[in-house]
Amino acid sequence: MTKPIGINFHGIGTPKRSLEPGEAPYWLSVGKFERVLDRIAADPDPNRFTITFDDSNLSDHDIALPALVTRGLRARFFVLTGRIGQAGSLDADHLRRLQNADMTIGSHGIDHLAWPTLDDAALIRELSESRAQLEMICGCPVVEAGIPFGRYDTRVLRALRDAGYTTAWSSDGGIWRKNAFIRPRTSLREDMSDQDLKAILSGHMPLARRFRRALGMTRRRWTTTG
Repeated sequence: MTKPIGINFHGIGTPKRSLEPGEAPYWLSVGKFERVLDRIAADPDPNRFTITFDDSNLSDHDIALPALVTRGLRARFFVLTGRIGQAGSLDADHLRRLQNADMTIGSHGIDHLAWPTLDDAALIRELSESRAQLEMICGCPVVEAGIPFGRYDTRVLRALRDAGYTTAWSSDGGIWRKNAFIRPRTSLREDMSDQDLKAILSGHMPLARRFRRALGMTRRRWTTTG
């Protein structure tokens, strides 16, 4: 049985906006991005891969969309609604074009904040207002969220469910279980070697890392902050 694997991208090519501290390593060259897509498309079961994009960068539309369509691949795009229409970011027309190409639109919040650090009112605003704005633009339910920075706890997971989300994508890495609410992804970086990428796309994770991952996910599910 094939293992479902979540692969996450951020920006591709040359950024069209100022980057946040620590963000640059997650911007992939066009060549590396396309090589990853080629490997996924050539897999005996490409549907086992869930391809996602965070941060609603303009490269999602200008570079990723045509590359995905050419290879017959689909993806999920998690949007920061506070950036809609800003320089270097997606606007409402871009979102509709992604949707019309059979891509899924989800929420990444409003202002790219770490959700566990927010008080209850701010957290509800990030989850509910972003979802409402995306539903207005796309004209359909938005029920998936990409968790900023991969940071969550039991309060965040409860708030996501209460806000109407059915799936939350983290950054825990590794494979995920079908029908799970919280689903791990691996964010790719430009400094990853071909061997690194091969291991990620195969779903292979050393035993020690699998143990640390499971321990971390369990701890976050039972921790409450804010």
